[in-house]
Amino acid sequence: MKTIILSLTILSILFVACNNDGSNKEVSDSTASVGTMDKETTENKMPAGEILTGYLKLKNALTNDNDKEAAAAATELAKAFKNMDKTALNAEQGQVYTDVEADAIEHAEHIAANAGNLVHQREHFETLSDEVYELVKVTGAGQKLYYTNCPMYNNNKGANWLSETKEVKNPYLGLAMSTCGSVKEELN
Repeated sequence: MKTIILSLTILSILFVACNNDGSNKEVSDSTASVGTMDKETTENKMPAGEILTGYLKLKNALTNDNDKEAAAAATELAKAFKNMDKTALNAEQGQVYTDVEADAIEHAEHIAANAGNLVHQREHFETLSDEVYELVKVTGAGQKLYYTNCPMYNNNKGANWLSETKEVKNPYLGLAMSTCGSVKEELN
């Protein structure tokens, strides 16, 4: 009798465990949908939302040493700058946008044109990051961002970038030193 009860208990545990794998997948899928909705909400509510989305895709591609994805993301980013609805900006935001627009587009286009050359892409990403930071500071991000610094990049001159995660994932040193850096500022 004890053997039958023990066997039924083990089968019940295995049955529950197997069913939980499927339900966890459903939770993950629904979480991914919520993340997509958040991105869409950010793009619709924040004047520079589409720019930020393109920038973060670019940053993540460089973090993963993926020059082709970086080029594609930079193309999207340049397009987002060109399609920006400037009428949604107040006077201060409009002035900052005007100050960074041409240079940001130029740097994004250089990154897009240089698939195969991560070093050159990262050089342009450095200045582009400064420009996107300035824009996000005045327009808002619609989400928490982290302004992060890599002290070792460019012969220890350092460089900054915006990230959607507090965990450091370095776009300048990529997979070779992905955790090099520290958060300098949190933006809301």
